[in-house]
Amino acid sequence: MQTDRRSVETYRKREQVMRIVKEHDERKNEIIDTASRIFAQKGYDKASVNDILNAIGIAKGTFYHYFKSKEDVLDAVIDRATDIIMEQVKEVIENPQLSPEEKLLGVFMAMRIEGQMDEGFLEEMHQPENALMHQKSLVSIITVLTPVLTEVVKEGMEKGAFHCAYPEQYMQIFLASATTLFDDGIFEVEPEKKEKLFQALIALLEKMLEVEQGSFWKMAGTYFGE
Repeated sequence: MQTDRRSVETYRKREQVMRIVKEHDERKNEIIDTASRIFAQKGYDKASVNDILNAIGIAKGTFYHYFKSKEDVLDAVIDRATDIIMEQVKEVIENPQLSPEEKLLGVFMAMRIEGQMDEGFLEEMHQPENALMHQKSLVSIITVLTPVLTEVVKEGMEKGAFHCAYPEQYMQIFLASATTLFDDGIFEVEPEKKEKLFQALIALLEKMLEVEQGSFWKMAGTYFGE
C-alpha cells in the first residue's frame, strides 16, 4: 500500500510539473504571437510593451516574467522565423538521396518562408523604421545557416565533388551577399538585373567550390522550373 501511495504521489507531481511547463509554453507563445502581429500592424519602433499587454490582457509583471524587454520578445519572433527555415533546411540536409550539390541549392531554396509567417510582419520588416528588426533577421539567418552549409561543403569535399580552401568563410561570405543583395528592403534591383545578379552569385559559388562552370546554374534551373 505504501508503495502504491508513493507511486500515485509521484504521478501527481509529474502531472503538475507537466501542466506548469505546458502553461508556461502556451503563455510565452501567446506573447510571441501577439508581438509578431502588433509589430506587423504598427511597426517595431511604434509598438510598445503596453500594446502587447493590452492585446492579451495580462499584467506587466507577467510579460517581464517571460521577456526582459520589447527587444527580447523581438528576438523570440526572429528566432521563430529562423526555426521555420531550419526545419525546412533539416529536411534537405538529412535526405540521403541528395548529392552535396543538390543539398547546397536545396538549402538556399529552403530559406523562403513566405506563406509561413505573417505577410504583414515580413513586409513591415523591410520598412526603414524597422532597421533593427531587419538587421536581427539577417544576422540570425547567416549565423544559423553558415555552419549548416559548411558541413554540406565539407561533405562534398570528402566525396571529391568540391574543392574549397575556406569552407566556413566562403559560405559566410556567400550567405551575407545573397541575403543582402536580394533583400528588397536594402537594395532595389530591377527585375532584369536581379536575374543577372542571381546568375553572377551562382557563378561565384561555382568558383568558390571549384566546380565545372555552369554546373550549378543548370541545377538551379531545375529548382526554378526553367
